[in-house]
Amino acid sequence: MPRPDLSRVPEYYHRYINQVPENDLMTALTNQTASFVRFLRKIPLDKVNYRYAKGKWSIKEVLLHMIDTERVFAYRALCIARGEKAPLPGFEEDEYAANSKASKRDWKELIAEFVAVRQSTTYLLDSFDKKQLDASGVASGKPVYVLGVCYIIVGHVYHHVNVLQERYLQK
Repeated sequence: MPRPDLSRVPEYYHRYINQVPENDLMTALTNQTASFVRFLRKIPLDKVNYRYAKGKWSIKEVLLHMIDTERVFAYRALCIARGEKAPLPGFEEDEYAANSKASKRDWKELIAEFVAVRQSTTYLLDSFDKKQLDASGVASGKPVYVLGVCYIIVGHVYHHVNVLQERYLQK
């Protein structure tokens, strides 16, 4: 699979797509899953509820946000690949985080949930043929296409790993 055509993806998402080093989507998913899980397992349990500033998400909330986002974007990819013509709604990430109850969740279970969601995403994206990967639709009021959505999923994780490293784990 080629890299996505950025002209077919809202500019806001270019920052995610550009963080994906691999030119092959399935290789990117596989590589990232293994390295991300190793990264998560190294975070000390006494840090998982840490917030670097008042009003910012905890590390648990960041991880659950990543899980929620992957589910939303995988759903978008599924809908568009299957020919959905209706515009797909956006989602308010701060509202999702506020209602996630992440602080009550077990860290190891959150990691296991990410792995399960990623495995499901991988099966879904691997099932798409060229025509499905090239299918276009509308999400959050903007035109987008399936291959772009797929790379956004991977790039979003890279984005938040950087945020975690720079703002949460430097101290």
